[in-house]
Amino acid sequence: MIRIITRTRLAAFQQEVDQARERTREVQAAADAAYARHVRAADDLSAEADAAHLDAATVRAHAEDLTHTLERVQAELAQAQDTVAEQAARIVELSAPAPADASMVLLLHFGQPHSIHPDKPAAYAYAATLGVASSGWGPVGERPVAELRWVCTPFIYDAAGDHFRSVVAPVVEPSGGAL
Repeated sequence: MIRIITRTRLAAFQQEVDQARERTREVQAAADAAYARHVRAADDLSAEADAAHLDAATVRAHAEDLTHTLERVQAELAQAQDTVAEQAARIVELSAPAPADASMVLLLHFGQPHSIHPDKPAAYAYAATLGVASSGWGPVGERPVAELRWVCTPFIYDAAGDHFRSVVAPVVEPSGGAL
């Protein structure tokens, strides 16, 4: 079948083609703009995600540092609480009034009073914290007490006379206490 196309009809077709091309350009421009917005949004979201990951890593590292610091401080606090409890018990022990005829032990350092203890084992234990062996203490002998580094001597507080008096011979540290 042969069809004859007139100029009017050809001009109408040409106009339709031009309109279709214009519509195609408009749709393509809208698609390009949408694609560009999509690419920018994807880039922005990617940058935000990267920043969020970096922030999260920084926060995790800071949290770990804080956790380690908290653990160290808790350990120090526990140690300090133990020390305070020991010192409180020692204060209670030392604050208790002694009976009028109670025997105690005086620890002398080069003849000068250094500390008072309830008994010899307590004095020896305290001297051990100062670097003196806690066993092997012996008699003073003929040497003057002022020449000996550490001497442990028992005494009794006489409340009636308000004075102390020695009850037995003093003992000297294991090394002999000589300089």
